[in-house]
Amino acid sequence: MKVLFIGNSHTFFNDMPALFASMCEELTKEKPEVTMLSYGGRSLKWHYDEFFSVRFALEYGRYDYCVIQQQAHPFPGEEETAPYMEKLCAMCRAAGTEPVIYMTWAEKAKPENEAPMSALYRKLAEKENALLAPVGEIFGRLNREHPEIDLYFMDGEHASPYGDYLIAACFAGLLTGKRSLDGLSDKAIDFKISFDAQAKSMVPPCGAEEAKTVLDSEKTQIIRTAVEEALRALDR
Repeated sequence: MKVLFIGNSHTFFNDMPALFASMCEELTKEKPEVTMLSYGGRSLKWHYDEFFSVRFALEYGRYDYCVIQQQAHPFPGEEETAPYMEKLCAMCRAAGTEPVIYMTWAEKAKPENEAPMSALYRKLAEKENALLAPVGEIFGRLNREHPEIDLYFMDGEHASPYGDYLIAACFAGLLTGKRSLDGLSDKAIDFKISFDAQAKSMVPPCGAEEAKTVLDSEKTQIIRTAVEEALRALDR
């Protein structure tokens, strides 16, 4: 399986795509090839305007899936999201790649933003006949039901290692077709222990076992169960 991630820091934070790849390997014994076009603060309009980078990656990457993530905080709304989601989904299909819409989450201080964001992503997934990763809805549910699991980084916007564990598990289950995630370990990647900001380097290399931190097993079990239930609901 080959997967391209297009987005911004809500994609690359804590090396989420690398964690996704390791989770897929845990579930299927096969590690996917993962590539990322993600830049801090960028919107789908910016990615579409950088047309040739996206076009070249899709046309020559031979990807099975392309995960598409819109700017989240602030969320641009339907007028700025729908046209570029449509264009990028069309580019994916022209290259024989299945688009996957990444539903992001509301800010920790603004839970009221979850409902309109989720409703729009569901609407767009149906309109584009695309796969939907319901990450934002799972975030919202766990924030309400299990506030002891802090899914947010200290800024209240980005994901913590627990949040990125949730995200990666959602994509791993969705794209591998696995609806039981008990085979996943409790490890996640934490930029605070694996990234030397001053040197701008990963120590050790990105995705390596030494870069991972072990999370609380009771909390990861709660996360896995919530992800499984959300994915099974999509199947109905």
